[in-house]
Amino acid sequence: MKDLKKIFGNGNTSSLRQLGILVSLVVIILLFNGLTDGATLLPTNLSNVVSQNSYILILAIGMVMVIIAGHIDLSVGSVAALTGVIVAKMMNDFNVPWPLAIIAGLLVGLIIGAWQGFWVAYVGIPAFIVTLAGMMLFRGLQLMIGNSTAVPVPNDYQSLLAGVLPEVGPNTGFNNLTLLLGLVAVIAVIWRDLRARRAAVRTGAEAVPTWVVVVRLALLTAIIGFATFLFAGADVGKSFPNSGIVLIVLILLYSFLTRRTIIGRHIYAVGGNKRAAELSGVNTKRINFLVMMNMSMLAALAGMLYIARAGAAGAMDGTNWELDAIAAVFIGGAAVAGGIGTVPGSIIGGLVMAFLNNGLQLIGVGSDKVLIIKGLVLLAAVAIDVINKNSGRFSVIGALTSRRNRNGDELGVPVNKS
Repeated sequence: MKDLKKIFGNGNTSSLRQLGILVSLVVIILLFNGLTDGATLLPTNLSNVVSQNSYILILAIGMVMVIIAGHIDLSVGSVAALTGVIVAKMMNDFNVPWPLAIIAGLLVGLIIGAWQGFWVAYVGIPAFIVTLAGMMLFRGLQLMIGNSTAVPVPNDYQSLLAGVLPEVGPNTGFNNLTLLLGLVAVIAVIWRDLRARRAAVRTGAEAVPTWVVVVRLALLTAIIGFATFLFAGADVGKSFPNSGIVLIVLILLYSFLTRRTIIGRHIYAVGGNKRAAELSGVNTKRINFLVMMNMSMLAALAGMLYIARAGAAGAMDGTNWELDAIAAVFIGGAAVAGGIGTVPGSIIGGLVMAFLNNGLQLIGVGSDKVLIIKGLVLLAAVAIDVINKNSGRFSVIGALTSRRNRNGDELGVPVNKS
């Protein structure tokens, strides 16, 4: 059983929790695929799900880092909307080339993030209050700059950020670039697992059994291959979206940053126990500042992706985006108190909400009922685990936080272990 658990990651509780979220995602997809007579897994629908939710998933990447650090950001929807209208006005009214407009949009996000990060990190105002004020402030600026009207964006900008992988090479009946993307993903997964096993053998650590590696790679290869052929088999102009490429790059980048870098470890340390992190030499103010600034930069990127897909920046852009991003993070396993959460888990949580929303729409459920169901799903995702924890049964959150509780971290009380 110990080896069997290693098929799904390292066999630890965190890996098994992500597996549970992933199983929930698969169940939702298969359920709605049956209810819609296969419409959920149609290539065109899958492409639409990715393009329609890429900006929310990008926000979830930044939001999970904010929540791990022990904060919350309520301003991301307004920041995205403000950046979108500024970029649209630059290109439409002042004929600024789209590459410069994109750079300017990212700078807007960094400036806004620095503004909010200053109040949070160096003045000490709670992020909830700072970003609540920012939500109103930046929404007002967006309406003022855009005059509460739609501002169109150029076609080449739309083709770049809202387009799909082009058709190149010989006619294989599939999108060749999508096939290539899937092949690269398979090779990367195989290389990562084999490299990790060789490193374990070389250092004398406990190596994963060969049969576990083979089974895991076979499962991952089958899943990636199935998804690749679904996307690649779409009609011309409906293959894998460019926004999905941006999302994949960000997932890889931020997964590496949070897991393998000093900054990433410091973010977890600040969220787990700020006082202990300070005593360990972590510059908590700088970490909080960087986390808030990074969130606003990603919100700016999400806003630019959205206006490309919509074809214009509108007055209602960004409405409730912060709630969708926060829901994705908590469904993905983050802890309200901070210190716990992962980028892949948040992406899976976001996809759970995306396919739930998509499936309900496909079977004709009204938007009012969709909101009710999504709210109940979010509540149930946390409530079931909390009930299990309080009743003494197995609890994912309880298992994840048990070590922190023993160390006194959750209460912020140092324990004398001597």
